[in-house]
Amino acid sequence: MASVLEEARAVAPVDVSDIALYTEDRWREPFAQLRAAMPVSWCPDSPYGGYWSVTTHALIQQVELDPATFSSSWENGNIVIADPPPQSNLPNFIAADPPVHTAQRKVIAPAFNPSQMAEREKVVRRRTRELFDALPVGETFDWVESVSVPLTIGMLCILFDFPWEERHDLKRWSDYGGNVSPETASEEYRAAWMAEMTAMLARFDAEFAKRKAMPPTDDLLSRMVHSEAMGNLNPMERLANIALLIVGGNDTTRNSMSGLVEALHLYPGELDRLRADRSLIPNAAQEIIRWQSPVTHMRRTCTRDVELGGQQLRAGEKVILWYISANRDESVFPDAERFDVGRENARRHVAFGHGIHRCVGARLAEIQLCTLIEEIVGRGIRIEPQGEAERLASPFLHGFVHMPVRIVAG
Repeated sequence: MASVLEEARAVAPVDVSDIALYTEDRWREPFAQLRAAMPVSWCPDSPYGGYWSVTTHALIQQVELDPATFSSSWENGNIVIADPPPQSNLPNFIAADPPVHTAQRKVIAPAFNPSQMAEREKVVRRRTRELFDALPVGETFDWVESVSVPLTIGMLCILFDFPWEERHDLKRWSDYGGNVSPETASEEYRAAWMAEMTAMLARFDAEFAKRKAMPPTDDLLSRMVHSEAMGNLNPMERLANIALLIVGGNDTTRNSMSGLVEALHLYPGELDRLRADRSLIPNAAQEIIRWQSPVTHMRRTCTRDVELGGQQLRAGEKVILWYISANRDESVFPDAERFDVGRENARRHVAFGHGIHRCVGARLAEIQLCTLIEEIVGRGIRIEPQGEAERLASPFLHGFVHMPVRIVAG
């Protein structure tokens, strides 16, 4: 029966979870082939087991709008291609289906409402300006370590009301929390992961205890501890939601900030367009999120047998939504590979997800990216890469580990 089923399936000619596609920046052509020939395809063998790939914009949105059939729940497999071991299966609110997801998201969402974002924007502008004032001019430095990381980690410190001097811990925990690669299957790595996550939980539990003894405030930890939906989470649930907020509030924006440098280098005329018309800057922020696609994929798991894109998916099978492919879908984004700050439909990207799981902090990411672009435009500078960047070895987050650059006039 299984062999007959395999034969009936559109089998992908390439395993698009292969991290070499991302470290070597060779992912575009395989996804273009899948979108054209088999928008829903089966990969029977990968480091993460068999999985379905969904690669077009329309089909990914279709899946996202049917959470009853395509589950995000940690109980069914969680949200990344790798199957987590029981001791590291993180039950956070993004890895949950309604009603748990709905209740917990409502706790977090007010921290990103318009009035909160207006206050955050003031801080983002000040910190971005101060950071640029301190950057070396005419000397090579690492953009990731000197700009992308401190700007995004700094915002986490604000959201959590967390000590700035402990920011390096947040980055390390974020890197562990967002790591999806074959190395995570080793016993040695799992032991290191558990040690880091245990340390993170202990540190945040101390913060939770402080918040519990105080009247409610606007920071995220206070909102969590004083809420009915999240005020009595068990240790693994607390750990999972902290990891989610750290990764979601840091890695994705960090990788878009780094991608901006690459995009402006490949398409230098776009910076000239922004200087000529600063009203394009908000759209440019959306376009870099589309172009970079900082989250490569999200996973869903079938709760029942279902037909999708002409293929028969079975209950229990993992379905990978390749956002990075949907954001290059030429049927939605003409000349999709081009970074175009004036792209009329840049906001149609799916980099933040779609439906009930759309990123709760999307507006904050937009503010941070707009401010970064404004700073580059306003200072009359260009950021020039100096040699090859080191790309992140992951099929989950699409970004950079190191990026040597130099600031030049122009």
